Amino acid sequence: MKKDFMFTSESVTEGHPDKLCDLISDAIVDHFLQQDPYSRVIAECAVSTSIVFIAARFASEARVDFPNIARQVINQIGYNQHAFNDKTCSILTSLRELPEDRNCCFDERELTDKEIQKIPVRNQVTVFGFACNHTPAFMPLPIWLAHKLARKLTSVRLQKILPYLAPDGKTQVGIEFRNRIPYRIHSIAVIASQNKDGEPDVKSFSDDIKEAVIDSVFYDEPVKPDKDTRIFVNPDGPFITGGPSVHAGLTGRKNAIDTYGEYSRHSGAALSGKDPMRIDRIGAYIARYAAKNVVAAGLAAECEVQLSYSIGLPQPVSIQVETFGTGKISDAKIAGALGRHIDFRLAGIVKQFNLRHLPSLVKGGFYKKLAAYGHVGRMDIGLPWEITDKVHLLSLP
Repeated sequence: MKKDFMFTSESVTEGHPDKLCDLISDAIVDHFLQQDPYSRVIAECAVSTSIVFIAARFASEARVDFPNIARQVINQIGYNQHAFNDKTCSILTSLRELPEDRNCCFDERELTDKEIQKIPVRNQVTVFGFACNHTPAFMPLPIWLAHKLARKLTSVRLQKILPYLAPDGKTQVGIEFRNRIPYRIHSIAVIASQNKDGEPDVKSFSDDIKEAVIDSVFYDEPVKPDKDTRIFVNPDGPFITGGPSVHAGLTGRKNAIDTYGEYSRHSGAALSGKDPMRIDRIGAYIARYAAKNVVAAGLAAECEVQLSYSIGLPQPVSIQVETFGTGKISDAKIAGALGRHIDFRLAGIVKQFNLRHLPSLVKGGFYKKLAAYGHVGRMDIGLPWEITDKVHLLSLP
């Protein structure tokens, strides 16, 4: 296993077309669950110049205005360009109402252990969760920094510190590792869209981004850029307007950005646009929860948890752990401890994390908040799978 290497991860702002689609899809999920927590819904979205396409399958008592939700999200993100805005874009829908599924109409908060055991998954998937000790959030440093840059890029636009910025943007951070520990910042790239060509000029634009975004983000980071760090701001020239008028978007196309920036494996299944009875979504959350508690308990410096689910069974058929040589005990023993102390069953996850009721408890919806800047490792919102409440059960005596 390599000890010395360089690794690069990227993030995107909420105005990136793929993230716009994720936001619309998760906003739809929130609206269903706010009215009917037993809703079953799969919502997918595609955007291009002046067009939004929404495909959804659902079984619910809720009434949802799909076009209106999409227009609200577009407006909130800040798209008001002539080529793409909430007022003039065409919204096409393909909707299919599914038959009612009585097997899903249960209140998981009232279920006994035997009743939880009787609720099977309806999808087959292998999901991954990861944690490491690079950051206070137990996230890999490359994706952590890439997300911070992307969030800052959005922040300086919304606060009108750099009012000429448009919503679309990308960030990328390369880290050199020594003995699997972050050693230095190799490179930083920021691709930021602007409203008009030539305003400001190229040098002023680059200087503004370095001062307001890059310098601000790294001010309190322990690993900072040095004199040899390569910094790129729009290296291919001005990026005008960006968004769906420049490149198309699709729900679920940024899985690596949603998880660990490719530093760890992730499932190929999209996370956004699915109700919490989908194991391919919430399985990724419980896997992250397990991995984070292992690292927080001091059992390993890095931990990847792999869960495999099969249709018709309530719990994973396999729980695998990889600690990349950093484990204090064997990976098999860690996997055994996780199986004893964490409920990986579908209804058990929904019950522990209260996943069907959070959209009505969190102002502005819950799942929509996950759609940009990562579904895991978030310290800006209280995610139940980021809690390290199993540490006392997993810690070495």
